Amino acid sequence: MEAFSIIGQDVPRTDGRAKATGAAVYTDDMKLPGMLHGKLLRSPYAHARIVNIDVSRAARLPGVKCVITGNDTPKIKYGNWRIFPATQDEYPLALDKVRFMGDEVAAVAALDRDTAREALDLIKVEYEELPPVFDVAAAVKKGAPVIHDETPTNISVDRKIEYGDVKEAFKQCDYVREDTFKVHAVSHAYLEPCSSVARVDADGRITLWTSTQVPYIVQCLLASTLGMRENDIRVIKPFVGGGFGGKMELRPWEFCAAFMAKKTGRPVKFTLTREEELATGRRRHPMTLRSKVGFKKDGTLVAKDLRIRLDGGAYNAMGPTATFLCGNFGAMLYRYPNYRFLGQHVYTNKPPASAMRGFGAPQSLFAAETQMNMAAEDLGIDPIDLRLKNAQVSGDEIPDVATISSCGFIESLKEAARISGWKRKRRNPKPGRGIGVGCYSFISGGVFNWFNTQYPFSAAEVRVFSDGTAHLLTMASDIGQGSDTVLKQILAEELGLKMKDIRITSADTAMTPQADLGSWGSRVTLMAGNAVIDAARKIKTQLFGAVSARFNLNVIYDIESKNGRVYPAGRPDRGVSFGEAVAMVQKANRGEPLVARGSYTPRGKGLVTPAFSFGAQVAEVGVDKETGLVDVKKIWTAHDCGTVLNPTAVEGQLEGSIHMGLGYALSEQFVMEKGRTLNTTFLDYKILHASDMPPGDSVCIETYETEGPMGAKEAGEGLVSPTAPAIGEAVYHATGYRCKDLPITPEKIALYSPQPSQAVFAAPFAGRTHPGRSPADIFIGPFSKMWVMTV
Repeated sequence: MEAFSIIGQDVPRTDGRAKATGAAVYTDDMKLPGMLHGKLLRSPYAHARIVNIDVSRAARLPGVKCVITGNDTPKIKYGNWRIFPATQDEYPLALDKVRFMGDEVAAVAALDRDTAREALDLIKVEYEELPPVFDVAAAVKKGAPVIHDETPTNISVDRKIEYGDVKEAFKQCDYVREDTFKVHAVSHAYLEPCSSVARVDADGRITLWTSTQVPYIVQCLLASTLGMRENDIRVIKPFVGGGFGGKMELRPWEFCAAFMAKKTGRPVKFTLTREEELATGRRRHPMTLRSKVGFKKDGTLVAKDLRIRLDGGAYNAMGPTATFLCGNFGAMLYRYPNYRFLGQHVYTNKPPASAMRGFGAPQSLFAAETQMNMAAEDLGIDPIDLRLKNAQVSGDEIPDVATISSCGFIESLKEAARISGWKRKRRNPKPGRGIGVGCYSFISGGVFNWFNTQYPFSAAEVRVFSDGTAHLLTMASDIGQGSDTVLKQILAEELGLKMKDIRITSADTAMTPQADLGSWGSRVTLMAGNAVIDAARKIKTQLFGAVSARFNLNVIYDIESKNGRVYPAGRPDRGVSFGEAVAMVQKANRGEPLVARGSYTPRGKGLVTPAFSFGAQVAEVGVDKETGLVDVKKIWTAHDCGTVLNPTAVEGQLEGSIHMGLGYALSEQFVMEKGRTLNTTFLDYKILHASDMPPGDSVCIETYETEGPMGAKEAGEGLVSPTAPAIGEAVYHATGYRCKDLPITPEKIALYSPQPSQAVFAAPFAGRTHPGRSPADIFIGPFSKMWVMTV
């Protein structure tokens, strides 16, 4: 493996000082001359037809400068980017009807926020209430209320994956089990609420500052909905206080800020409240997952049949992509020679669900990993040993999806078992204590080869100067994960400079290369990192040519660029400083600036991703059987993220993932009543505090990913998935309560009623479900009986 000087070091975050001192400027911190403040009027009904909207009183209120409804807009739909254009189903403001409680109906811009709020009360909307539907099973029944007229079944998307002969394979199994799991909606709970500021210049061009993960996508969709040219809109991402997938779409306030700025000629700002975020914001998809798996009696996996229904809420948002990815993640981690997946995205009259950290993996892997633990018990095999027997390795193929390149899954399993003392604790648990395991695999950047774009997947521009410095320009969006820092590390390593020699400009559609799809799918390090290396190597080619001529060398590949110098390999004394080499190139080119542009598109690298991360996690819990309270004692993680570029950053990503995974498993849930979200503050929506975090140990299993920059692949998103199944198994080990419907609450544990196993042994019954019932019947049927206290 190549020796590095900056890569692999604990480099401080580029933005650390600004954030720690309060100097970082977020969107809501911005104050522009003459700026108006915007507020959104939201529907009080979950499903209703809009009969009439009267804004006259609001428009006459002193201080109000603009009031708009959907009829004032160009009436152009937007949605799931350009991946599935047919699924675009949202207008910036509702036109014909509202489809969830909180749907945006009108917008006001006034001199101050109080006046804007007062104006909302003066808007009179006449609604005709329609019957709502809040349950997926009810939404797909014949005669159910139709939420979108063009989708009479309420099933907006079907996704299928199939390879092998699943039906025949189940007949060959010695052991088959079939289980239904239910996972719930949770909030991204980013600390910075969404905020946007728009300004229009004298030529009618718009500049939008917005808290987003995808500035280029926002530019494209905003241009489309406004009927403008893309280059007439500039999108700038200031500091962002977290996103986690919740800020990767065009949203109504971004449109309204831009549209109302055009109408008034004044800057307009919209900033959501925490109540709006929790009550109406995007959330992780609730799902019903029916999984059937078959094994040989020695534990060899033979077949899997996975059916998932996603509760998408009122609109598609990023649901069509999540639907496919659920099936992709269902085929990961283990060798499934026969696999079938059917995913359905269903409309309901609830707030829309969309992308959230893990993008389908936490739901799919909770079911898969819980079922693996259940199968291990029935087969009499240690849960980690069962995984080792079936673990994917380098070279394994997921038909029509990808071939696994680097893979440290087996090593991760063994290391997690070792550092946690798995064998001893599993065999000899203390009273009220339990230990469990969960695993994950995740993509390193969504490839999605059906994505229709005229640009590469990522691009970077590097400018170097005779003073020995470099300037990196990238559309990659740092939303708190530290991508600005790691991209500077990559450039500094490749050029042989120090971090202080690199300046970075990122996420500005008018300044940076127009070719990055944003921060999602753990794509930034791999894709933007490769683009940076491509640009840096083009710079070095020119520098090496100049130095080669200077020292009468025959070939330029005998030149090195390290420690701020460019010199013949092994002879740093004969070289020149980096800045002198740049000056030599510029002089030869009559003063032309030395600039190079790099790009990266993973051609021929699979349907979904060019690389996968892997990992295993062990959790130990103590459970009070009387109260059902769970105390997470410790978490051990071993994970394969390729080359570790910045150990401190990787550790931070791991800790953040565990925090989200624990909340998903134990404490976070929306309380809903007829479509209304009741817990709309952090007092009653229970995210964990720092003091709630358990101690933990982690080990990075270093592999070298040939497709990754300097051998790296993703390290921050996949790790959110194993925590819930590991906690679930640990709770079962301690109490005998098996949770198949998250979250794991004290009420469920205290009142649990263990059910007989649904496992079926022996060949005569292999592959069967329930006599006289079709797979479809079972898929939409009731869940396994379980005592649950509703609070």
